[in-house]
Amino acid sequence: MDHTPESFAYRCLPLNIANAHGWEILSPYKIEACWNGDRDVNGVVLRHAAKDRKNFAVSLFGQGILTFHIEGIFRTAPGWNLWVGGSPNRPKDGISPLTAIVETDWSPFTFTMNWLFTRPHSWISFEREEPICMIFPVRRDALDTVAPTFAPIEAEVGLLERFSAWSEARDDFIKKQPLLPEAARWQKHYYQGVDLSGTSPVQDHKTKLRLPAFDTSQIAWEPRAGDDTVAGPDENAKANDENTERTERPIDDSSDKRLQKREWLLETLERQRAVSPAAIGIERRMDLSKEEFLDCYYATNRPVILVGEMTNWPALTRWTPEYLKQAIGSKLIEFQGDRIGNARFEVEMESHRRELPFDQFIDLVSGLGIEKGNDAYLTAYNSAKNTNVLSVLHSDLGFLDKYLSREADRPNGMMWIGAAGTFTPLHHDLTNNFIAQLVGRKRLIIAPASEIGKLCNDFHVYSRLSDLENPQGGLSDFRRLHDLCTYQVTLAPGEIIFMPLAWWHQVKSIDFSVTITYTNFLWRNDFFKTYPG
Repeated sequence: MDHTPESFAYRCLPLNIANAHGWEILSPYKIEACWNGDRDVNGVVLRHAAKDRKNFAVSLFGQGILTFHIEGIFRTAPGWNLWVGGSPNRPKDGISPLTAIVETDWSPFTFTMNWLFTRPHSWISFEREEPICMIFPVRRDALDTVAPTFAPIEAEVGLLERFSAWSEARDDFIKKQPLLPEAARWQKHYYQGVDLSGTSPVQDHKTKLRLPAFDTSQIAWEPRAGDDTVAGPDENAKANDENTERTERPIDDSSDKRLQKREWLLETLERQRAVSPAAIGIERRMDLSKEEFLDCYYATNRPVILVGEMTNWPALTRWTPEYLKQAIGSKLIEFQGDRIGNARFEVEMESHRRELPFDQFIDLVSGLGIEKGNDAYLTAYNSAKNTNVLSVLHSDLGFLDKYLSREADRPNGMMWIGAAGTFTPLHHDLTNNFIAQLVGRKRLIIAPASEIGKLCNDFHVYSRLSDLENPQGGLSDFRRLHDLCTYQVTLAPGEIIFMPLAWWHQVKSIDFSVTITYTNFLWRNDFFKTYPG
């Protein structure tokens, strides 16, 4: 799903709900296994890390089956079983999960999770913290009470009419889909829980599942994953010693519990907001008054896209690369250069300061192409050096007096100029921002401030996962992204997005682009002064 174009698989709500429909059990260390094609128990060969835990993953049944012993007694309420199987929509090459239903309301026994090899002579591996099993409770008598029948569609009053209307609209949509802009290539009726008329037949429609974590308050040890290396026979004792040292660390109530509570609070507030269909998504608003912007977006820390506020700005039609070159000429400007060779170019932006005459800079970025477009970018970080040079363009701009103050060091904002392909990694800002698009389009992926616990905030305002479309973290990082709430926005020329303080976002230019960011709002925007550094 992560690798589908534009991550379109996540638009399928049934898949998303299935992915979150239970709890995953993770492997405590890396395990490698191979099946030689024989049907006896010696047909599966294993390599894993800890000698005294060699029975965790075994060949127990033969038949090309790899067995995991699930090391715990599970308890469910009376009359409830536990469904045990593989994680949904997570195929694994060469091996397939088997599924079981276990009566866990009475059984004093452990159970196993089994995987069937589908191809001999191929090594497969389960990485440390990779899911080996998924569980969720099901009522034991639920299927006994179901009486399946066939019936004509007319048996439910109005169903045929509602279906026919949808079917015709769907056929028409599929014909038009290739011609629609990206944001419109998705019919959201099922996602929103409404039929074609916009009517919601049920009150408990779900667009997201966020299951609670297991309560650890009754145990004196912290559940942790084990060693992440595959050890040979001579290394097993050492791996075992290291595992023991790791798993016997006590919980630090003074820090871990408080952090868990803080993250619970942030996530719960976001879940509560999602109760209202009107409160989710990012709206596009025209003629938004100063008062409504303040009350509904600025003060409540919610993003919004403003449309039509720059309609009469000359820059929207004038600012071609040639026009910009003629307006500024060969005056020296500063930009961020040679970024492609450094994965931490944003964190280490100071080392990427470069200078060029402006007309040469425009020629440079115009010739880069989208694959190398990120190598040179004039950014807000360069504003202190560039404000005077770029000020000749201010006459082509209007001013957003409804929202912004002219009493600021840089009332006309901070300019960004770059090629298609320029990229600003995932981060949050310490101020409220307007991102105003003058030339070209930019694509933003945005996550609420409340999602900080999932975004691997490893340094200052940056994430270890710099690109949500191509995250490079470890398995534990990917698990955090499982139910991450994100919004995808394509910002067109003439549109402004309000990016609230602490909201996470990454930005990629689709075309040659010019953008201006503003922070000089009419209302307080100095909360960074108490930021803990």
